[in-house]
Amino acid sequence: MHFSIPETETRAGDGGAAYVAYNIHVNGVLHCRVRYSQLLGLHEQLRKEYGANVVPAFPPKKIFTLTPAEVEQRREQLEKYMQAVRQDPTLGGSETFNSFLRKAQQAVASKLDLPDDLVGYFSLFLVRETKDGAFSFVRKLQEFELPYVSVTSLHNPEFRIILRKSYWDSSYDDDVMEHRVGLNLLYAQTVSDIEHGWILVNKEQHRQLKSLQEKVSKKEFIRLAQTLKYYGYLKFDPCVTDFPEKGCHVVVSAGNNELNFQVRLPSEQIKEGSFKVTRMRCWRVTSSVPMSNGPSGSSPGKSEVKLELAFEYLMSKDRLQWVTITSPQAIMLSICLQSMVDELMVKKSGGSIRKMFRRRVNGALRRSDSQQAVKSPPLLDSPDASREPMAKLSSKLTSVSLRGISHSSSANDVGANDFHGNYAFEGIGDEDL
Repeated sequence: MHFSIPETETRAGDGGAAYVAYNIHVNGVLHCRVRYSQLLGLHEQLRKEYGANVVPAFPPKKIFTLTPAEVEQRREQLEKYMQAVRQDPTLGGSETFNSFLRKAQQAVASKLDLPDDLVGYFSLFLVRETKDGAFSFVRKLQEFELPYVSVTSLHNPEFRIILRKSYWDSSYDDDVMEHRVGLNLLYAQTVSDIEHGWILVNKEQHRQLKSLQEKVSKKEFIRLAQTLKYYGYLKFDPCVTDFPEKGCHVVVSAGNNELNFQVRLPSEQIKEGSFKVTRMRCWRVTSSVPMSNGPSGSSPGKSEVKLELAFEYLMSKDRLQWVTITSPQAIMLSICLQSMVDELMVKKSGGSIRKMFRRRVNGALRRSDSQQAVKSPPLLDSPDASREPMAKLSSKLTSVSLRGISHSSSANDVGANDFHGNYAFEGIGDEDL
């Protein structure tokens, strides 16, 4: 990554006093605005950890207010400093330096004036916008990602970064609506979801919503929207499923602790049904490529990689069945399921969702605690024996469970038939079935 500080800005601080902000660019795109004191704090931490002989020289403090010429001189010095730190293998790869950069995502919240307590309630998502104004979810940005770099590195103007709420239980809307900025963000998302047709609205409900919108009654608008079908759901692109039979086209939506299926059967009949996350014993994501029909050892050529999300579902008291979704958005679907479970388990244990979000923002929520583990599971069994043979694309495929339970230090220690049990599934009582 190339660092530069091409310009500065004079901004007002909390007390009204003016200060100079240095605009750090990464690969030519604005990444964040920082004060001299913030960069000085980074420098002092690096010196403490690696010694003065390793860390490059830092521009000295000045007693008096800087003149325009001195501001320009300091800008140049800070730019050279950032470039030198990044180019040093030890410093550039250090947790101290990278944690400084990870705060870029929180800078979005700071610019919006979103309170620290609400930062964890929202996440950034990478989406691909179509010509008709619709958009398709690519993935949720991780806490350590640089948003501007993530989108510009794709070199495609169709990609955008959007801000959406990152929780599923609509009761947490009350926390968000306590603050003006949170209310505005939630209102904007709700309006957008209605306009995109993600939330179902009949004529009378549309009339009521329009009236509330004209009155700028944002809370009442959201309260009414909460009563509508698919409020708070994420809608995914059309894909293929093997339920209720192989080759069915389906539109999947995630929300309300479930995956909702709108399936088009081979007979062209449309059927709708939902799979509750509390009845999923486990799930996993696999990537595969069709086996070549050529000579043994020949490469698969240009065969397209398939991503599949499969979950084992409790269809009835004593019957479990695998359901498979073949979709480029399989990983995003898996992340949705995992975050639903995180929320459910915190709520069931009597914990605080605010604390969970705060740990996530501070980087204390480890993947090994509640997220996924990388394993090498077998390819999923298909109820159809005629299904084309598949070859594993990678020796490290993702097996996602509701709670990681592996104590192994290496993914290579896992046998070919190993997959995680779903502890959240066992912990949620029969009353949910």
